[in-house]
Amino acid sequence: MGFIVTMRTFDRTRPGWGPRGRSGPGGLDEAVQYAREREQFGKKIISFQAVQHILADMATLVEAARALVYSVARYVDHSENPKEISKVSGMAKVFASDVAMKVTTDAVQIFGGYGYMRDYPVEKMMRDAKILQIYEGTNQIQRNVIGLELNKEYAGKKGTR
Repeated sequence: MGFIVTMRTFDRTRPGWGPRGRSGPGGLDEAVQYAREREQFGKKIISFQAVQHILADMATLVEAARALVYSVARYVDHSENPKEISKVSGMAKVFASDVAMKVTTDAVQIFGGYGYMRDYPVEKMMRDAKILQIYEGTNQIQRNVIGLELNKEYAGKKGTR
């Protein structure tokens, strides 16, 4: 029973891995601050439309990940179905940790060459975000769990193509 207990424990802790360490929101904060300070061609780079679009996408992803994690946390607290918890906790972990990786990679892009230097925090945030995709079941394994549960869920439904 030890393995089953461990897996069920992970199902309840897994959603928290995506936002851990504030990699996504922290990367966004750092990128916005840097874009407001950095000048290129006589203008702050935040005034460039391409930079604004990257920042807007980063902010949207961070908020979407936050909403999913909160929603799944509420669901996990009130659900009695362990298989359903596995599916939704995997979804929260996959999405939030992928968002953390994307946002920190975009933050490094905003910083340009400085983004790789240890003098700036986004380099470490990007490395920290990567491990979130690995801990408590890699995102690939989580996608397997989600896919298997979806297959079972839809196997009993009539009228599907």
